[in-house]
Amino acid sequence: MHLYLHIPFCRQACYYCDFHFSTSLKTKNDVVHALCQEIELQKNYLTNKNLETIYFGGGTPSLLEEEDFALIFETISKYFTFRPDVEITLEANPDDLTKEKLHLFKKYNINRLSIGIQSFHEPHLKKLNRIHNAEEAETCVKLSQDIGIQNISIDLIYAIPSESDDVLYLDLEKATTLNTNHISAYCLTIEPQTVFGKWLKQGKIQTIDDDFAATQFDILVSHLDKNGFEQYEISNFARNNQYSRHNTSYWKQEEYLGIGPSAHSFNHKSRQYNISNNGQYLKTLQQKNIPAEIEILSLEDRVNEYLLIGLRTKWGCNIQKINQLSKVNFMEINKSIIQNQLSEGFVIIENDTLLLTSKGKLFADRIASDLFM
Repeated sequence: MHLYLHIPFCRQACYYCDFHFSTSLKTKNDVVHALCQEIELQKNYLTNKNLETIYFGGGTPSLLEEEDFALIFETISKYFTFRPDVEITLEANPDDLTKEKLHLFKKYNINRLSIGIQSFHEPHLKKLNRIHNAEEAETCVKLSQDIGIQNISIDLIYAIPSESDDVLYLDLEKATTLNTNHISAYCLTIEPQTVFGKWLKQGKIQTIDDDFAATQFDILVSHLDKNGFEQYEISNFARNNQYSRHNTSYWKQEEYLGIGPSAHSFNHKSRQYNISNNGQYLKTLQQKNIPAEIEILSLEDRVNEYLLIGLRTKWGCNIQKINQLSKVNFMEINKSIIQNQLSEGFVIIENDTLLLTSKGKLFADRIASDLFM
């Protein structure tokens, strides 16, 4: 089973980010204690108490101090056991990765880092309002490796407006020569509630050009493929089969428990959505209530989620599983839609599995929604 912990704090706001966070650290200790209280309240959510993965997301989990980790891991250990090969991932900003912090992570058996580099190009880092600089982006990876954390993922953002594609080529060249085995690359998206979203409304910036984004995606996939990276999910690439086991559990619809403000949980029958407000989250837990809304998943929900998530991966969607979930002959009901997708070159069928082609990956959400129940 899998455990996610959302740490809702950042030193400053990146202009593109719409995840839940606060730049005020005044309530950090209170929230950490509340996380532990929620773990206790949710201890029976997972039927299997043996954890395969733990993931610290955010926000910026690398802001946590030793006393925070000590309390969190002590609490987890009260109610769950750990597989011998448990994957423990922590999202980190390059500026936090000092020798002292890295040794602290190792002390608590954090064995995988997801480093939010986004770009090695100084002007792009400033444009995104990242707190680190280009030099820190490179040196933090080498420092982590020197200290003994070898399982490292780099986050990159592509389709950042620029005069040419040269910056992306340089970002990819740098990323692939740092001897890491995982890269997560996301297209810059302007979300309404972000700084970029407000600037877009005010006419200060333009929308991301679709053709430019598609070209950058093609460059990304081609360059990483040439350097031995397998695209196992539309935005995720791995060498030497070093997939993110935690994120793969989401894509394969395994059970997971999400702890913290805005975290989600899934147990096949329902989803839970935690409150996305630190103050309300604390208040609800002070009353010893679980700070979540529960959505019971209908048959249609389960089928549509499988299509939406599964088609994004190299494993695709097994047709027999869709039939089992939907309780109908999926291929027969969607015969004309699938035939059109096949003729357009968006999908293929191999070993009774529906898979996206390279062309189809550009339109993944639309292809899945066309098949929704």
